[in-house]
Amino acid sequence: MQIIRQLGPLRDALAEFRKQGRKTGLVPTMGALHAGHMRLVEVAKEQCDIVLVSIFVNPAQFGEGEDLDTYPRQEAADVALLKAAGVELIWAPTLDQIYPDDFSTKVYVGGLSEGLDTLTRPDFFEGIATVVTKLFNQIRPDAAYFGEKDFQQLAI
Repeated sequence: MQIIRQLGPLRDALAEFRKQGRKTGLVPTMGALHAGHMRLVEVAKEQCDIVLVSIFVNPAQFGEGEDLDTYPRQEAADVALLKAAGVELIWAPTLDQIYPDDFSTKVYVGGLSEGLDTLTRPDFFEGIATVVTKLFNQIRPDAAYFGEKDFQQLAI
């Protein structure tokens, strides 16, 4: 299992998988893995040749006064779970690999993102849509696996 934190080595690993014709499945997470995440990994393993799990606590989906600083970070435990599950690759980027100093593009999602959670967390869905777009552009997975516990987030 590889743990990659920089974009160059990630691209190299993914290029090798593509060259081999291997189908890549992405399970995007913010870490603090639980049974729901591990079920997504199982499904990805059934459907893909390579399972890549991203672990990135995304500051863009937290507003001022929210729980970014206290969000659980337990990388060693997450890595142990993923290793036991047979995950090939963990993308645990540093902040600058997702949001470099000159980064200014954000993804705005209207419609379903308006109301409900957005009423109390105005940056939430913009932050999620932006980081998922970044992950898709960096990884270009053949498939992606998302949990279903948050209906509004899943629908978006």
